Amino acid sequence: ALRLLLSIVLFFLVSWQFYLAAFFLFILAVSTDWIDGYWARKFDQITQVGRVIDPFVDKIIICGAFIFLVADKNSGIAAWMAVVVVGRELLVTAIRGHLEQQGTDFSAKFSGKLKMVLQSVAVSASLLVLGIGPDTAPAWTTWTRDIFIWLAIFSTIHSGADYVIRAVRFLRN
Repeated sequence: ALRLLLSIVLFFLVSWQFYLAAFFLFILAVSTDWIDGYWARKFDQITQVGRVIDPFVDKIIICGAFIFLVADKNSGIAAWMAVVVVGRELLVTAIRGHLEQQGTDFSAKFSGKLKMVLQSVAVSASLLVLGIGPDTAPAWTTWTRDIFIWLAIFSTIHSGADYVIRAVRFLRN
């Protein structure tokens, strides 16, 4: 619930172009996701509600950040990239929902977790470059941002394909 609230504040900050504040808030929001997951596993507090809400909020934060960043031409994120991110999330959610209704555990795998890390770094880097100022940011920050955006897009496509392949295997059995 806290991460959902943080994401709403994040979107206001981005829309008002308070990019450095949004950068720090995004880092906090993503960090609380990792802390929450660690806590739930360590103390065996994994719940059905948590299994639904946690990925939902992940999708809100990541998809929302990509969508809001498209509005600034200096973000390094093109509209088609946001469509890839949102489309992958919708596809995987639909597949997961269908398979879990049939009693199949379709939890996130390494490729999905790596995708989330790369997307988080890409959004953070974009917010940082915008916060510093695209014209005054050192060139290495822009290159780093661009590299991580492309890594995030490739990992998004790869993990989406991985989920589709896993789903096809489950459905064949």
